[in-house]
Amino acid sequence: MSINQLIFRSLKKNIKNYYLYVFALIFSVALYFSFVTLQYDPAMDATKGSIKGGAAIRTASILLIAIVAIFLFYANNIFIKRRSKEIGLFQLIGMTKGKIFCIISTENIMLYFGSLTIGTFIGFAVSKLIKLILFKITGIDQVASLTFSGQALAQTVLVFAAVYLFIMLMNYLFIKRQTILSLFSVASSSEERVKKVSVWEMIFGIFGLLLIAVGYYLSSKLFDGDFSEMTELFAVMIAILASVIIGTYLFYKGSVTFVSNLIRKKKNGYLSINEVLSLSSIMFRMKTNAMLLTIITTISALAISLLALSYISYYSAEKSAADNVPAHFSFTNTKDANMFKDALAEKNIDYQETTIPVLQANVDISKLLASSPKGLNFDPNVTALAVVSDKNIKGVNVKANETLFTGYNDALAKFMPLKSSGAVTLKTNKESISLHYIGLDSPTIVPYIFTSGGMPTVIVDETIFSKLVKSPEKTIQRVTSLYIGMDIKDKTNIKKANTLFARLDFQDKDLNISRLDMIDSNKSNMGLTMFIVGFLGLTFLITSGCILYFKQMGEGEEEKFNYTILRKLGFTQGDLLKGIQGKQLFNFGIPLIVGLLHSYFAVQSGWFFFGTELWTPMVIVMVLYTILYSIFGVLSVFYYKKLIHAAL
Repeated sequence: MSINQLIFRSLKKNIKNYYLYVFALIFSVALYFSFVTLQYDPAMDATKGSIKGGAAIRTASILLIAIVAIFLFYANNIFIKRRSKEIGLFQLIGMTKGKIFCIISTENIMLYFGSLTIGTFIGFAVSKLIKLILFKITGIDQVASLTFSGQALAQTVLVFAAVYLFIMLMNYLFIKRQTILSLFSVASSSEERVKKVSVWEMIFGIFGLLLIAVGYYLSSKLFDGDFSEMTELFAVMIAILASVIIGTYLFYKGSVTFVSNLIRKKKNGYLSINEVLSLSSIMFRMKTNAMLLTIITTISALAISLLALSYISYYSAEKSAADNVPAHFSFTNTKDANMFKDALAEKNIDYQETTIPVLQANVDISKLLASSPKGLNFDPNVTALAVVSDKNIKGVNVKANETLFTGYNDALAKFMPLKSSGAVTLKTNKESISLHYIGLDSPTIVPYIFTSGGMPTVIVDETIFSKLVKSPEKTIQRVTSLYIGMDIKDKTNIKKANTLFARLDFQDKDLNISRLDMIDSNKSNMGLTMFIVGFLGLTFLITSGCILYFKQMGEGEEEKFNYTILRKLGFTQGDLLKGIQGKQLFNFGIPLIVGLLHSYFAVQSGWFFFGTELWTPMVIVMVLYTILYSIFGVLSVFYYKKLIHAAL
């Protein structure tokens, strides 16, 4: 057999066995080329000045290649060790290490650059679709065209060629350092199989579960007011991160083995064939992969959390805008409002007007706070708040000695929670007015420009408001003292009205607000974040799923002899397959469940900073991630099915 025949036969075998690696490589190249094409696309100029599209895409492409490079290095390490016996046989028949390296390099260059060519072509073909998705999510009103970028092609080839050279360096060093004897034992020694459960492992397992529980508890208390100083918050965040990561490692290192050992002891050693193939294998193998599983679980949790939080912001864009701007259009002076009303009347667009005089007053809420905020530039004894009269608020009526708060931002309420009742003091130039606080209402009645971005609005009786008008705190009065809101009666006319709003030359342009513009701005910013995090998360999902699949391939090859024995003892393919399904449920299910739990507690601790809706966007992200992740578990079951079939 000639060298060329040997190379092509080996290449054919590798493609057949490692098709998922080739798929992941093609997918990674296609995605990277698409991202780089977006980076150099002239259409991205439309996002400049608002979401900095080009810079964001450039950063994402760097993170993307980092994920792909780590995957390729790790996968190559698995494959070269798996081919150690083949390399040893080549040396036994007289081949030099240099010749063997040339053969492997030739195979890899055909496999690698073949995948690079296919991936680049696919990336070019789908770049229009990816651009269309980006434009749709961010709300950019442009036609997505199919454009080819020579710069993107050159950058893709250069980056993946550098990765290939590094992989070849790893292979060269591996072949050079190994002896013939070590090559025949490296595959079996690379995966340690420990069959004894020590007391220390049990202790580590229990300690790991306790650390994870402590991390979850601290995350649930993070913004409940227990930690109000910024230094405290930072220290607690570090403690949460450390306890969860270390706990996850100890969980894989000892907890799984400990729990499995308890189940086995409970059965007094009488295990069914399903338990032998699943429970025992998990018990002795998972701790050898503890570091890998910890990394995969941690990054999976990070990807799910970031995607869930960005989707929460995107999903809550309309509700958040309504909480900040109570009307479709808000004005702060009558001249601008009248100009807009004339424009609406000219286009026969009906509207409903709301006018509310607003004053700023120094308010003492120190007796109202459930906990005193620390480390913030905030004095509860003298807090500037917006004050309105109940006369101008429909459905609200307070007594002369009472006050009602409304529109308190959820995030601020976490740092500075209010009691259900207490004394509030309004201070004017001439006197201090003591009022009884009767509660907190949720509706926002004036825009965020009056409320310092989320502080509550104080509703008082008309007589109290009149006193404030006669004797205002001039030093804290804003330029604005009047809120005029306009709601379009027919919602189908909102876009037409918004077009008129954008065209008019207002006196106080920066103080006039369109809710639709705010919604579009929020969706544009968070849409790009969601787009980037989503594709990076998808890349990590595929690469980590492939790594777990490759690990299962290696374990399957090592256990193939056991399947042959079990088949000879009379167990059917169905019997063995049930045990394998249980094994894969553990192998893929445990990292998935732990990652989902980590992400849930991470999102739960601070989701209110990002939006107003939690469950719907979070559940959607988690379900999609679970479905995609489960595909690799199903593929591994099919691989084992083929392996069991070939056992006899």
